[in-house]
Formats: sequence, structure tokens, C-alpha cells
Amino acid sequence: MKHKPFGTGGAGVSVIGQGTWYLDHADRRRAITTLQRGLDCGMSHIDTAEMYGEAELVIAEAIAGRRDEVFLVSKVLPSNASRKGTITACERSLKRLRTDRLDCYLLHWPGSYALEDTVAAFEQLKAAGKIKSWGVSNFDIDDLDELLDVAGEGQIACNQVLYHLQERAIEHAVIPWCDQHGVAVVAYSPFGHDDFPEPRSPGGEVLQRIAAQHAATPRQVALAFLTRAPSLLAIPKASRPEHAEQNAAAGGIALTEADIAVIDRAFPRGPKPRGLPML
Repeated sequence: MKHKPFGTGGAGVSVIGQGTWYLDHADRRRAITTLQRGLDCGMSHIDTAEMYGEAELVIAEAIAGRRDEVFLVSKVLPSNASRKGTITACERSLKRLRTDRLDCYLLHWPGSYALEDTVAAFEQLKAAGKIKSWGVSNFDIDDLDELLDVAGEGQIACNQVLYHLQERAIEHAVIPWCDQHGVAVVAYSPFGHDDFPEPRSPGGEVLQRIAAQHAATPRQVALAFLTRAPSLLAIPKASRPEHAEQNAAAGGIALTEADIAVIDRAFPRGPKPRGLPML
């Protein structure tokens, strides 16, 4: 499993991590086993959020006795992101996760509270040792510019955004902005939302051909493409241990420039949208 810095001067984090949205909808024991298998395979980055129902409780069971192996990330809802509310939400997540610290804490999307207040809370949590870094999710470049004015260079660890083969809007401006300012880009829903290319579709056939050349699967090729640049990481969700193993194996695939060019043509990024796509 390859590792990449999580922001400027940040810790090295597995390029493929584990998403947990809707984790609480699955069989609990299987969800725990799947997360543990992912850790066994090197996917140390586990992402969750207070919005994800019981996911934090499931993760707590999965990482019991293994906390030091994990790069653990959670998120505060914008409706809780006042200075006091952010601290309270973080402490609530820590209790549910049964840990004394988060490796990164994110604002889930831009909200109505002043970023100055949220950032002040993040810095207070860092000073107390309750979080090691902080970042954001679903921030477009206007939001990122505003945040940079508040926080300064080198403070924003990551921007977690929607990114998959059929939704490449962040390549227009968000990825270049993050590259310029040393911010990691974490792709959520990297297989799309129930719309991964069908095997017999033109794009699906391209993925299958490249996968055959690398003794891989189309989904592994997709993950390799989405993490091809130094700042890019991905957090696919796995429903079974064997799916976790397959996701982890994508972290060792090295696509050629020719592979990347073919995928780029098969899944064009399209025009720059007016707003940042998100789920």
C-alpha cells in the first residue's frame, strides 16, 4: 500500500482508505470484520462523521486494541460548527469512537457559522491534543479562498470531495488549488453512487481491457486512476472483507501514462460546472 502526505507536513496516509457512509445499515458483525480486514491489508485511513448514524460506534468496535494503526477522521456538521458547538461535537465523536484523539477533524460542508469560529475551535482542539489536524469537505475554491484567509497557509490538511470517473469536476479548479496550497484531496464515493460503468458500456470495456493488463479489476483500475496524482487519496466503502481486500490491492497498481490517457478519453471531465457537485 502506497502512502502520501496528508497535507503540508502531514502524516503519511494510505492512498486507499475506508469510507463508512451507510456502514450502520449493514450487518454489524460483518461491517466490523470488513473494517478489520481493511486494516490488515494496510488501509489505515478510516473516515466517518457524526452524520453517519451509528458508524462511529461500529468503528469503535473495529479498532479496539488497534487505535495506533489507524488514521482516524471524523466530521462536524455545519449546524454544529460554532466555536462551542464544534468542540462539543468533537468530544461527542471521541466518546463514541472510544478514543482520546482524532488524526483529522473536518467541517462536513460550508455552513452559516463564521469560519473564524470553526477554525478557532479546531485550533483549540489541536492545542488540547484532541485532534492532530483539521480540514474540510465539499469546499469549492471560493470557500477554500475564504478559509485560507482565515487560517493561513499550511493549516488546511485536506478537502474531501466527490470524485469518480463520471464526475471529474474537481479537476478544473479544486485539485489545482489544493496542489498549490499543499492540501490533500480525498475522493469520496470513488465508484459513484450506484452508477459504476457497466461492463458492456464503452467506458466499462476500456476499464476491463486495462484491468486485464494489470491482473486487476475495473474498480481497482478506477481507484488507481483517481489516486494517480501526489495529492489524491480515495476512501471507497467495502461491504464485505473480500471487497476490502480488493480495494486495498488497488493501492499497489501503477497505471502507465498510456493507461491514464485512454481512461481520460473514455471518461472526459466535461465543462466546469457552476457549483461543486456533492452527495
